[in-house]
Amino acid sequence: MKSFDYYTEALKNYVKFEGRASRKQYWYFTLWNIIISIVVSIVLGIILQGNGVYVSWIYSLAVLLPSLALLIRRTHDIGKSGWWVLLLLVPIVGAIVILVFLCTPGEPGTNKYGTNPNEVAEVPSTSAPEPAPMSEATPVESTPNANG
Repeated sequence: MKSFDYYTEALKNYVKFEGRASRKQYWYFTLWNIIISIVVSIVLGIILQGNGVYVSWIYSLAVLLPSLALLIRRTHDIGKSGWWVLLLLVPIVGAIVILVFLCTPGEPGTNKYGTNPNEVAEVPSTSAPEPAPMSEATPVESTPNANG
């Protein structure tokens, strides 16, 4: 999966608060979110002569719900409830605790919030069974040519 795919996947799952999200998914989303926000601010700031910051605010509001959903899925990955996100309401200390959570590796295997997004689940084969190998064909005897 390419880095921008993590961004688009988070936008597609903007109201999916259940399940788990890996560190890689969260940080790539955050990286692309910051890059897009800066580009929107600069480009539209030039075009709109200083009023691009308002468009940047609109963009920030548009990605607020996907960011929150991804943050909650990230806390699920380390085995914590999504309610821990409310620590962000506590100045400084809350942000530090959440940052530590975001940098913590996820729990291996399956936890109560779902399977580990870093582990690839083995999918049973649903295709038809392979046909049995054909037996060796008997060689065809050549008939003598009438011309000799």
